[in-house]
Amino acid sequence: MSRGIKCLVWDLDHTLWDGVLLEEGAVRLRPEAAELIRTLDERGILHSVASKNDPAAAGRQIEAFGLADYFLCPQITWNPKSNSVADVARSLNIGLDAVAFIDDQSFEREEVAFAHPQVLCLDAAEVGELAHRPEFTPRFVTDDSRNRRHMYRGAQSRTEAEQEFVGTSEEFLATLGMEFTISEARESDLRRAEELTIRTNQLNSTGITYSYDELARYAQSPDHLLLVAGLDDRFGSYGKIGLALVERGTGMWTIKLLLMSCRVMSRGVGTVLLNHLMRLAADAGVRLRAEFLPNDRNRVMQVTYGFAGFKEVGRSGDTLLLEGELNRAQEPPGHLTVTVG
Repeated sequence: MSRGIKCLVWDLDHTLWDGVLLEEGAVRLRPEAAELIRTLDERGILHSVASKNDPAAAGRQIEAFGLADYFLCPQITWNPKSNSVADVARSLNIGLDAVAFIDDQSFEREEVAFAHPQVLCLDAAEVGELAHRPEFTPRFVTDDSRNRRHMYRGAQSRTEAEQEFVGTSEEFLATLGMEFTISEARESDLRRAEELTIRTNQLNSTGITYSYDELARYAQSPDHLLLVAGLDDRFGSYGKIGLALVERGTGMWTIKLLLMSCRVMSRGVGTVLLNHLMRLAADAGVRLRAEFLPNDRNRVMQVTYGFAGFKEVGRSGDTLLLEGELNRAQEPPGHLTVTVG
């Protein structure tokens, strides 16, 4: 499977537009670039900028072209573009292997590629063809995909509000009016569920991806439980941000997959879905185990299991088998309303 790109980072001069802004004053938007931006945005692929330019002048020009709202965390500085690309990834909380960078100058592409070999570097001459490349063609486009840019905008508004807030982090979270929803996956959830298994790395218990067809079978299986979680607050929706797949055996349930979007790591909701599973297992009178496959990116999920009282009880190859103490299930944090339906 081709890697999926989560953000395309744009150079400006002779890439987004024809001409050099500081030399010519008047530049022309490349229509194929504008079309690509809107097409990828519909698919849930974000856009940003890494340009050596005058920030004020470039910002005005992007605004004049009606594209300002598409570019998240733009980096318009005289710093090396490898620094700017890294800053974009850090600001969006995505891995560099999910970033593509497009520039007309081979020197700039090579500089970024040398510093960050994970980044997909593209020639501006390829703009008209990029929409057809597999890296920019997700299998499904979901409602969450279409709203992804707006979700990130909402996240930026939350961050700004938090920076201005006088008080503790817990007191700020209490002002958000957060609602966490848990429900059994419906057919309309399955495309997003597949996307979550592909896109989520840090809070993913195994790193295993599941196809739409596999998830559909699990959703209909009486021996499995497939749950999806969503989150909303006063700034808008985070979309579907969590997924759990449980195999229900006699006397023992096994969590085959547990994941949570890294976008909500700072919202105090990382253990809510897991604790819900612990209560379900306790109510059913069964033990609860979890499969955990460690990799170089999901240590946070291992800590999540440990915090909830799960301990290693065995191994199957590289996969750890963890078992939980169900009497340690915790209630949701006070700043959160949990709705199960």
